Amino acid sequence: MQTDAAKATSGAFVDARKLADDDVLDRTLQETTGALGIMSRPKVVDFNARLKEKRKAGLRSIVSHVAITVVSLGVVIGLVWLLFFSPVLRLEAANISISGANEWVSEQQIRDIAQQQAGKSLLVVSTNDVTTKLKDIPGVTQAEAKRKFPQGMEVTVTAQKPAAMLKVGDSALTAVDSQARVLNSVNGASAEGIPVIEVESVDSGLQNRAVKEALKILSALPESMRSSVTAVKAQTQDSITTELNGGDRIIVWGDSSELKLKMAVVDKIINDPTKIGDKHQVDVSAPYRPIIK
Repeated sequence: MQTDAAKATSGAFVDARKLADDDVLDRTLQETTGALGIMSRPKVVDFNARLKEKRKAGLRSIVSHVAITVVSLGVVIGLVWLLFFSPVLRLEAANISISGANEWVSEQQIRDIAQQQAGKSLLVVSTNDVTTKLKDIPGVTQAEAKRKFPQGMEVTVTAQKPAAMLKVGDSALTAVDSQARVLNSVNGASAEGIPVIEVESVDSGLQNRAVKEALKILSALPESMRSSVTAVKAQTQDSITTELNGGDRIIVWGDSSELKLKMAVVDKIINDPTKIGDKHQVDVSAPYRPIIK
């Protein structure tokens, strides 16, 4: 009150409502009075002690943060080891299952590729790499690799029979797939019922565009028709011709375009006596206007 009054100029009006409510003197007396009402000395702050306490509190906080960090790091390291390096999720070669192999694509070929991933954690096993390599095997048209937790892998392939056998003069037959890749017989597989294409040499035949078109057509034929093919002519890429049952039916396919439509037209004509009559040749090189001779 004295302070506020001192600030007022002499003779000026002082508004009592603006004066401080608390009585400094009374507050001071209360702070220096003991429990029994006896005056005591004001509390003296020891700044050195306070500084030591503050330093101890800071040290405890640092130690606590370091401990939490070490524990967290240990948990992360343990989890990484468990998931990627421990035997818990490790792919075992004995747990790789193979299906889809046939007499032209050996199971061992497939297994050799799949086992390249053995010993790795399933979390880092590359099924894409396995699938890509499997599709490079001659005769494999589809491939799929799936992880089987906790320690296995399932590999499934679709392996085709040879699209045709390439014959050079009187030499042995060479089996090839629809992509003009040479197949290897697994256990002396039979070539019975597989169409034969005569070529000057295997290497030149595999590079010949007419032969490649013929392979595409032959691989797409239903098995009932493929087994009836007794001769294949591939003089040009747009004049592929097959003979069925020793020439009883001659199908001129042209090239491999619109093949599904061409097969449907052929099937309808040769299996309908009212359409084929006594004719022997069906030309579907232009499938919307088939020619019967």
